[in-house]
Amino acid sequence: MSAAGSRLGALGQLEIEVAFRAALAAAVPLSILIAIGRPELAPYAAFGGMAAIYGRGERYRVRARTVSTAAVMLVAAIAAGTAIAATGASLAVEALALLLLLVGGILVVNVARLGPPTTIFPTFALLVCASAPTPPEEVGLRILVGAVSAAFALALSLSGWMLRRFGGARVARLLKTLPKEPAVRVEAVRDPAVWLNIVEVVVGAAAAGAIALAFGIGHPYWAVVTLVAVVPPAGAAHSTSRSVHRVLGTLGGVVITGLVLWADPPIQVLVVVIAIGQFGAEVLVGRHYGAALLCITPLALVVAHIAHPQPLGLLLADRVLETVIGSAVGLVVVLAARALAARRSSVE
Repeated sequence: MSAAGSRLGALGQLEIEVAFRAALAAAVPLSILIAIGRPELAPYAAFGGMAAIYGRGERYRVRARTVSTAAVMLVAAIAAGTAIAATGASLAVEALALLLLLVGGILVVNVARLGPPTTIFPTFALLVCASAPTPPEEVGLRILVGAVSAAFALALSLSGWMLRRFGGARVARLLKTLPKEPAVRVEAVRDPAVWLNIVEVVVGAAAAGAIALAFGIGHPYWAVVTLVAVVPPAGAAHSTSRSVHRVLGTLGGVVITGLVLWADPPIQVLVVVIAIGQFGAEVLVGRHYGAALLCITPLALVVAHIAHPQPLGLLLADRVLETVIGSAVGLVVVLAARALAARRSSVE
């Protein structure tokens, strides 16, 4: 086998290793909650477990930093959303929390150089938890479930260190090497590209949410989440083709979700779907984000369905409309950013 082929094979095995851990981070906490008769807590565990999607391919001392950073972001989003739901806070409070998360989250993602370089998972955690009926006396419990699940995801992410250190040469060959060691980039807080991305996402999220509200959708958060998925991260090319891929991936994910939920499967099946979604998202997210959304979207929507079940027809109609709104606003944002970049280039 050629050297290039050997590297590709090693990368493929590494992706499977990481994806398997991500699936376990979702399946184990959810299975425990179902076994003890508390399935309504599953979304909080699922959001905490999403920390395992971060840090792929990184060396362990770096991964400990990046995954723990992602875990803190996710738990903070869970806590904010849960507090909003329990107190019945106004839409203005929820919008303020979203603003703080988007601004702070994009800065953290770029400074800590998290991968995937997006705030889609914390954004979704905040908005779903804010919409889930929450008794005030269960706020602490729900945050604790998310925190424990995130800690479990962190432990799984670092578990390969023991295997590589003490598993012998045969295990080391199976697990392959870890190629990535990204350094913290503090100067990202002064990077105009990062702040342009913040403006894009904040303005786009406000517009998508406002339009969804104008249509009378009960929980228009999916329009906001779609917008976050469609707008590329700081420094990425603002091409319409990439944005169209993300739109198609999101719409395709909505269709897959409809097929999954059509038969009204038991929650055990939904846990398997969530685990498969995390597995697929981990494998694809570094290769093609549009394709990854075919897994991320069902993962997110099934978690939302567990948190706040709705009739399937209403769920799909709302999600399709919200996806179209978020995608359309996202494309406008991308085109506007590309036009602005072209104008700057012509002036310079």
